[in-house]
Amino acid sequence: MIRRKKPMVDSTDKAEIDLTPMLDVVFIMLIFFIVTASFVKEVGIAVNVPEPNKEPMPPSLENILIEVSATNEIWMEGRRVDVRAVRANVERLHAENPKASVIVKADGKSSTKTYIAIADAARAANVFNISLVPDLALN
Repeated sequence: MIRRKKPMVDSTDKAEIDLTPMLDVVFIMLIFFIVTASFVKEVGIAVNVPEPNKEPMPPSLENILIEVSATNEIWMEGRRVDVRAVRANVERLHAENPKASVIVKADGKSSTKTYIAIADAARAANVFNISLVPDLALN
């Protein structure tokens, strides 16, 4: 019986796949998508505000007016109020006029965080009719 020897395979002769052409194609596709992509700047929501009514409100329908400036200062009854004092003031004014609702007249540059804090304080004072009115005079 003749024994045959197995041919020796050199470890350096392994089959390798050259990935360079594939990487070239991937980078070309990446550059293509970056160049052709359109970048759209998101814009805010446009608010359609009705024309101002020049007639004064009847005294029985007076509401609790809270004004917010562009620097997020809160004003009630002509004086500056801290956020923590909004609830007490709303409770007091609501006790004087139980049918009154809260109207927040906010500057367009004021923060949403301030409006949310005011709305939460009004709800804590058991006033659930809260309206946001944009102040266009300051814009």
